[in-house]
Amino acid sequence: MSARPTFQELINGNKPVVVDFFAEWCGPCKMMKPILDDFKGLVGDDATVVKIDVDRNPGAAQAFGVRGVPTLAIFKNGQIVWRKAGVMSAAQLKSALQPFL
Repeated sequence: MSARPTFQELINGNKPVVVDFFAEWCGPCKMMKPILDDFKGLVGDDATVVKIDVDRNPGAAQAFGVRGVPTLAIFKNGQIVWRKAGVMSAAQLKSALQPFL
């Protein structure tokens, strides 16, 4: 069984990675969970979905300039190619991802 790739390894890959920066106490963040599950169903293996708890990983939030939660970001080849704060639908997220597939 292979070890899970690190966050750095994931975002440096050619496959787009959708990152949900969230917090446990955040109401809108809780609304994103089923939306992200739907989104994963729409895109399958075309993209990886990762959730990062900003309270447990303040360094990651700081490194990527996350000021509010939820913040969604798409990484490709180590770069943030798209980001948006707030709740959005699975369809909106899929549209945002399309140019990077």
